[in-house]
Amino acid sequence: MTHRKYLKYKKKIVIKVGTSLLTYENGKINLQRMERLVRVMADLHNSGRELILVSSGAVGMGVGMLGLDEKPRDLVKKQALAAIGQVGLIRLYQKFFDEYHKTVAQVLLTRDGIENAVRRRNARNTLSQLIEMGIIPVVNENDTVSTVEIEFGDNDTLSASVATLVHADLLMILTDTDGVFTSDPHIHRSARKVPKVMNAGDDLKNVDMNGSSKMGSGGMASKVAAAEMCRGHNVDVIIADGTDPHTILDVLDGKDRGTFFVSETTNLQVG
Repeated sequence: MTHRKYLKYKKKIVIKVGTSLLTYENGKINLQRMERLVRVMADLHNSGRELILVSSGAVGMGVGMLGLDEKPRDLVKKQALAAIGQVGLIRLYQKFFDEYHKTVAQVLLTRDGIENAVRRRNARNTLSQLIEMGIIPVVNENDTVSTVEIEFGDNDTLSASVATLVHADLLMILTDTDGVFTSDPHIHRSARKVPKVMNAGDDLKNVDMNGSSKMGSGGMASKVAAAEMCRGHNVDVIIADGTDPHTILDVLDGKDRGTFFVSETTNLQVG
């Protein structure tokens, strides 16, 4: 069997969606895509999968709600926008999930909540209990109180921290490109996709990972770093195109979507 054939057996899955997938360039929410994402996740949940959604978009939604042209650079202003936008974001998620009789729970984390032993245990227990109750946790960084000392910096890192915290089987990082390319495929036609990563030092040595979206905070470099962090804890990772949320189902069907960062455990199974 190939490595991808094992993806269909993954039960506990963390799905990360970035601001660029959830919002338009003007910062307003892409309702159609968000609704399709929820439909796919609800169907997976019905199949018996245990799901955690790590969702960006609070600051971006605050930008849209206030009619601003772009995300401010000032930390205090961003924290205020996060407070405004987080309310609207979780309200939308619950509205869409309600249509499929699913309940969500909002979980806001900061880095010290993961690194401190007591808080880490409490966070794990809370997430595990929510999953056991059949609830889908929606996780975001607590931007309203985050400062440089306690912030994750981007939700790619947060998603990796959550995946390792709950001992997930798979982390799926959804972005606006179909995985890791040798250069930005939106700019360079010659860009080639890296389908599988077994050794980052060898498989990614010719990859240019610069670039980030107007509304988002991370580029491909942060996604690769998150993937490598997970591989170090035996969690498989897929970085794939989330502009069509049906990609999630394609990945779990073993189709050649995105870049697959193969954990040592999965590699041993194939071997």
